[in-house]
Amino acid sequence: MTLDLLRFTTAGSVDDGKSTLIGRLLYDTKQVFDDQLEHVAEASVRRGGEGALDLALLTDGLRAEREQGITIDVAYRYFSTVALDGSSGRRFIIADCPGHQQYTRNMVTGASTADLAVILLDARHGVLEQSKRHAFISALLGIPHLVVAVNKMDLVDYSQERFDEIVAEFSQFAGKLGARADLVYIPISALHGDNVVEPSSNLSWYENPAGPTLLSLLETVEVAYDHPFQTPARFPVQWVIRPQGVPGAADYRGYAGQLASGALRAGEEVVVLPGGQRTKIAAIDTYDGELEAALAPMSVTLRLQDEIDISRGEMICRPDEAPEPTRELEADICWMAEAPLRPGGRYQIKHTTRSVSAIVEGLLDSVDVHTLQRGDAPQEMGLNDIGKVRLRTSAPLFVDPYSRNRRTGSFILIDEASNGTVGAGMICAPDA
Repeated sequence: MTLDLLRFTTAGSVDDGKSTLIGRLLYDTKQVFDDQLEHVAEASVRRGGEGALDLALLTDGLRAEREQGITIDVAYRYFSTVALDGSSGRRFIIADCPGHQQYTRNMVTGASTADLAVILLDARHGVLEQSKRHAFISALLGIPHLVVAVNKMDLVDYSQERFDEIVAEFSQFAGKLGARADLVYIPISALHGDNVVEPSSNLSWYENPAGPTLLSLLETVEVAYDHPFQTPARFPVQWVIRPQGVPGAADYRGYAGQLASGALRAGEEVVVLPGGQRTKIAAIDTYDGELEAALAPMSVTLRLQDEIDISRGEMICRPDEAPEPTRELEADICWMAEAPLRPGGRYQIKHTTRSVSAIVEGLLDSVDVHTLQRGDAPQEMGLNDIGKVRLRTSAPLFVDPYSRNRRTGSFILIDEASNGTVGAGMICAPDA
């Protein structure tokens, strides 16, 4: 049985318990090896523990993180669950994102591919500035599911009244986000395991049809790729395969890549951009053999009926749902570099498998994460700033608005001198 995959991220303010929550998920689902537990136990004692395991140490891997007791880098962890009868379960990739404001760019990186975001709130402190920042970024990134986990309920005597106050406060803020994400609230205690993997008698007053515990919700929530036929097919070509010296493969020509969205079938008509040539899919190849159809996010090789000059960065899609090639973009950008972004700046833009040069024609606005208002156009954007930018590219890109397609609506900006990633962009719909 092949289990489906859910990518989710945890975010929130400093000391809200993100790393402890992930440690609890790993520990209570029996995903931690004995030698790891021994190492964490030793580290817990060195940090002044009194025999209790500090589960946050399962994810805070950098020396500086353990010394300061904070998360700096995005920590990725992997685990899976399977029902006792083997009938259900799911694979998970967790991105534990930093809480400090100066690491906002790390949060954007960790959440960029997430299907679900868990925003942690400390039950004692409620909704803080950084909690709002991370919720705003989650909405901006178009994450389809948002879970607000009210943590440390043990420190407020598992009070339903306090939980209801926080739900009301966050709901008022969430109404301003304009997010389309499903929103669920769950009271938990990551330290003691209440409502994380197992239901808690301390929180017997909590009922939610989405799932009584965080894990049960994670196991059952619908992932973005559950309905691939509802989105246009987008196949960016990554590699042209021409086997050399392989018996019987002299005439083989295949176009390899990952289906960014939608689905393609053998025998159907497609168009290749930017040339506009039309042909049909002769076959869909994988390591295990041919397929009748490919669904996102599968990695496959397409063989076409006609010989067409195709190279990396071109896109294969259906003729009736092809994106419009464009050289002018407006996009929301999170700036990730110490050197500011200014009009006239030149960068490499990487969109799917296509890379072209781009110039910044103008900065259009900036976002105040406190009020969620867009202000006047700034003269420059600094580290961790978010705002709308107009770009012009040296060659056409085949894009969709980010609100319609996260894979073909996103890109990164690369500094041509250092080859470092300096910005992450989300393409806006026309007149957005």
